[in-house]
Amino acid sequence: MTDSAFDQMMRGAWYDGRDPALEALRATARRAMHAHRSLPPETRGAMAPDLKALLGSVGPDCFIEAPFHASYGCNIHLGAGVYLNAGVTILDSAAVTVGDRTMIGPAAQIYCADHHRDPAHRSAGIERGLPVTIGAQVWIGGAAVILPGVTIGDGAIIAAGAVVTRDVAAGAMARGTPARPAYQSP
Repeated sequence: MTDSAFDQMMRGAWYDGRDPALEALRATARRAMHAHRSLPPETRGAMAPDLKALLGSVGPDCFIEAPFHASYGCNIHLGAGVYLNAGVTILDSAAVTVGDRTMIGPAAQIYCADHHRDPAHRSAGIERGLPVTIGAQVWIGGAAVILPGVTIGDGAIIAAGAVVTRDVAAGAMARGTPARPAYQSP
């Protein structure tokens, strides 16, 4: 018996990203995000009910500004008091865990999708998902990009526009492309 593409994705194996069952999950996610984006803010509140139900887990007092985009939603786990500003994109083909009281700036992007290096496999839609873990009380500046497999420690700061290609230690500041440790004043 072979695993489904969803099972392969969930365990971090290479899978066919064009699988019809995965496309159906992405369509469900698009509908939930459309509802979130379309509801008046006073009706939507912190997040539309369809979006909240889609996400893997949501701590109390989380707030997601519209628009918001996720591939599946089910792999996103938000701690208490997490704030996602307008235009955040999370491509969650693996677990994305965001710790308590973390703030993610406008147009920030978190990518789990890792496409195959072999052009023939890549053109056939073969990919895998690598988890992204973001600690508690992290501040990610606007338009920052977090790449697959990265862990950002508690209290870290990611400068606006940074491209994070490797882990960032707790309490560190990273900036640039690719992001490098930077002096952080108290």
